[in-house]
Amino acid sequence: MESNPRGQEGSPIFDNFDVDLLIRVLANTAFSPFFVFFIPIFYIFQGLKLSHPIIIYTSFYYVLISAFWFIKWYSRLYRNQGSLFFRPPSLEWNEQIVIITGGASGIGELLANTLAVRSVTVVVLDINPIVTENYNIAYYKCDVSKWEEVEAVSKKVIDEIGEPTILINNAGVVQGKPLVNLSQADVQQTFGANTLSHFWVLKAFLPSLLKNKSGHIITMSSALGMTGVAQMTDYCASKAAVIGLHESLRYELDKIYKCPQIRTTLVCPGHVQTSMFSTVTFPNFPAFKFLCPSVQPVTVVKRIIAALDDQHSQTILLPFYTNFIPYIRHLPSFLRDLVQWISGADHAMRKFVKITSRRPDEGPLPSGFSTKKE
Repeated sequence: MESNPRGQEGSPIFDNFDVDLLIRVLANTAFSPFFVFFIPIFYIFQGLKLSHPIIIYTSFYYVLISAFWFIKWYSRLYRNQGSLFFRPPSLEWNEQIVIITGGASGIGELLANTLAVRSVTVVVLDINPIVTENYNIAYYKCDVSKWEEVEAVSKKVIDEIGEPTILINNAGVVQGKPLVNLSQADVQQTFGANTLSHFWVLKAFLPSLLKNKSGHIITMSSALGMTGVAQMTDYCASKAAVIGLHESLRYELDKIYKCPQIRTTLVCPGHVQTSMFSTVTFPNFPAFKFLCPSVQPVTVVKRIIAALDDQHSQTILLPFYTNFIPYIRHLPSFLRDLVQWISGADHAMRKFVKITSRRPDEGPLPSGFSTKKE
């Protein structure tokens, strides 16, 4: 789910102090095996015997967190058919052809321009043209919710540019209406852009990836695909369907096509500061901003590029609180309702106004993400 920045202007230091920053610090200190390893060593050098409780407890803690990170690391290798000693070869960026749906604005636009700076050939499929100065970004007008248009454009892209190596299904829309107020056209548009477009793009371009036995598929879903909130029935359902598609596709690639070399990454962000959800209302108490911070588009783009560079299938959940969303449904009903109330999720869309085009006040791309080829 995407949103506007929350709150008023404040301290440049404390605006970015949230639970995500705290977790990053702890991951490199108290939860880091490398850091913790030196704690019992320090006490031993201070003269404590090996049988001292401090040495025993800190050593046990070291083994515990080391086991956690090892299991996490090995699980990732196993999922990617990896080796304990050899990682995939480095990605040759200048040889990649990337398809990005919905690449004319928001995250898609920033991602297209950022990849283009890396000498990647980028193909944007959108009903609106992308405004860019990068010569290696090609735009094709296409309503990706319609199979006929995707099929026709795919043939042109393959003929004129080449077979794609990376697919980024990013297109999406939101209506923000109660279910009864949704028109037939609203529901068709939501599922067409948010769900069916993934099927059509995969149906058109996946054969190229299968033929070459390599590639990467990025599936843009949402934290709301893992839960439900008021006035978002169509959006939540469409994003949930995309998560099911991603998981089923992974097993098809492994078991049916025998092609684990094609990587699949699922992206489920929380509130991203783009224009799509710029009129959403959030709670204004400090604890909410600390626990449920908004995400900058730059952060999402960096994580996607890191996943491509890493060449491992993975799930990207950000910010940190989104890791707990799948478990909310297992809470007792009164606790789940309490979480919904504290988060303000069921009231966030009350003043929502749908924006159908890019706003002038979105401004330039963030610092460090030039649109010009270096």
